[in-house]
Formats: sequence, C-alpha cells, structure tokens
Amino acid sequence: MARITNSDTLPFVESRYELGMLASQRVRDLNGGAEPVVDKEDDKLTVVALREMATGKLDVSKLRHEFIQSYKDTPVVSDSEESLEIGVEEDPQLREIDAELENALVEDDAMSAEEEEEVEEESAE
Repeated sequence: MARITNSDTLPFVESRYELGMLASQRVRDLNGGAEPVVDKEDDKLTVVALREMATGKLDVSKLRHEFIQSYKDTPVVSDSEESLEIGVEEDPQLREIDAELENALVEDDAMSAEEEEEVEEESAE
C-alpha cells in the first residue's frame, strides 16, 4: 500500500476524529514496544499505524478500549516518592526571602487595618 488516505481507514472507524485518536494510541503502543501487524518498511510509526488500520488486521475495538483506559488511569503519587516542592528550610537564601515576604505581608495587613480605622473614623464624624 503506497499511500494511505482517510477513505482507506474510515470503514474501520466512526469518524476522522476517532481515526486521529486511535492512530495516536497505536503510535504510543508501537513506541512502547508493540509489534506492528504490517511490514514497517521505512515508514514512520504514524504511517504504520494508519496502514495497520486500513488493512483491517488491527482490532480497532481493542485499540478504542486502550485509548479510553489511558485517559481513565490517573497517576497516584505514593508516600515514598519525594515531593518536587523546594523546601525553604534547605536553602538559607530562600529562608531569608521567605522571611522578607512574610514581613512585607504583615506590614501591608497592618497598614490595611490602619486605613480601615481611618475610614471608620471619618464615616463616624
């Protein structure tokens, strides 16, 4: 098969949108080590995936199920994995910056409280 067109693969899928999704899933499978069901020749994996679908040798319903499952699986962070967050305690410069920011926030809060008191006094007069 020299060239694959959408019309070659559409009898096996419901729409062009689904064709794109399923082809991308098949490319991920091929990248992960799955064996192609057609000769790979010198084609890129996207072309191989489309050729597989166009020949009808690929189980599209199984591929559709894999695609759906890939979006249902959510990564779970185990307790043993380290957090990517940088600890402030580890770096003295970060600790100093954090203290400066904290002081600035406290000063802003104090100024806001003073401004509120002034507004209340003015409204009372």
